Amino acid sequence: HPGRIPIISVTGTNGKTTTTRLIAHIMHMSGKKVGYTTTDGIYIQNRLLYKGDCSGPDSARFVLRDPTVDYAVFETARGGMMRAGLGYDLSDVGVVTNVASDHLGLYGIHTLEQLTRLKSLVAENIQPLGYAVLNADDDYVYSMQENVSCNTAFFSMNAGNPRIKKHCASGGTAAVYEEGNIILRKGDWSMLVDRVINIPLTYFGKAAFQVQNVLAACLAAFIQEVKVEEIRLGLQTFAPSSAQLPGRMNIFEFEKFKVLIDYAHNPSSMEAMGRFVSSLGMGVSTAILAGTGDRRDKDLHDYGRVAAEYFDRIIVWEDQDYARGRDSMKVMQLIQEGVSSSSKNTRVLSILDEDDAVDHALQEAVPEAIICIFTGRIEAMTAKIKSLREKELDLIIAREDIPNISPELRM
Repeated sequence: HPGRIPIISVTGTNGKTTTTRLIAHIMHMSGKKVGYTTTDGIYIQNRLLYKGDCSGPDSARFVLRDPTVDYAVFETARGGMMRAGLGYDLSDVGVVTNVASDHLGLYGIHTLEQLTRLKSLVAENIQPLGYAVLNADDDYVYSMQENVSCNTAFFSMNAGNPRIKKHCASGGTAAVYEEGNIILRKGDWSMLVDRVINIPLTYFGKAAFQVQNVLAACLAAFIQEVKVEEIRLGLQTFAPSSAQLPGRMNIFEFEKFKVLIDYAHNPSSMEAMGRFVSSLGMGVSTAILAGTGDRRDKDLHDYGRVAAEYFDRIIVWEDQDYARGRDSMKVMQLIQEGVSSSSKNTRVLSILDEDDAVDHALQEAVPEAIICIFTGRIEAMTAKIKSLREKELDLIIAREDIPNISPELRM
């Protein structure tokens, strides 16, 4: 026996964690014993074995050493590749979600072209019979096909994408979004996976960036010979909840308003979240955010500017834990300058502590408002919001409300 198990590796600027978790869920639902790694931790058959940022090679090797695992899915981040490589020799599928401006200026990576070259390692280190799953809408990702020595499969939000048409005309495999549907294509035939309105992760199709993640995950599973029925079941049973996808588009319903917790930490992810929040048709929107120290001044400035384009109110707080050797007050200042540079008249407020910022936003919340907390303290902030929501609901079930209860027990 060769002793190898199938490996799917996922990289990109945004969407890595979501795509990794969704692929792992689909594989689990198809009967595989899955081990997977993310920026949240190491999971073996959905059991968290190690908490923390585990998107590097050491975490991959941890999963591959576990004898109970017969399928591995890895989130493969930039930092781990730069420091110590991939953690495996060759994968069976390499997924690249997108390439956008983030972490530039670190480890000699200063341009998007250089970042593309780095992330292309995932697409290039695949077994000859394996597949590189690439985003055909992203020029940087699409260009990676030039250096791969395996098969390629593409996904696109545009069913009429000429790159997809050309690829399928030559017998290739693809996944596309078409008129509210997730469609798989191979050669000249097409197959419906499901309507996005039935997929909880897409929030009735309003979260376009999540639809893109769904396309990538479906395609990765399909080329690994997972049945379409099993892919559909996986999509329908995976939700952006704090249990299945912590810190990624988690929405909590209060009596008069909504609270959203997300990890959006760069301009492109902020724009995606801003578009999503705008599509919800809520009233006053508030964003609570901070910057990460290992970003260029321009990136921090753009982060604030983009947030100002979509939110009515912005609260900037001082994140000393993620200052990473930089003056945290300077980081705040750059974000505020970005907010002020927007043509939209967005109200901006500075509150040094994140918990105080959240408390302030909740106290000022008006009916139909939405408060978006963009944070790296996902676990702590989720626990805080859950506790506040439980206090608001104060659920009490009276004895007379219990079905079929004996008359003498109603006393």
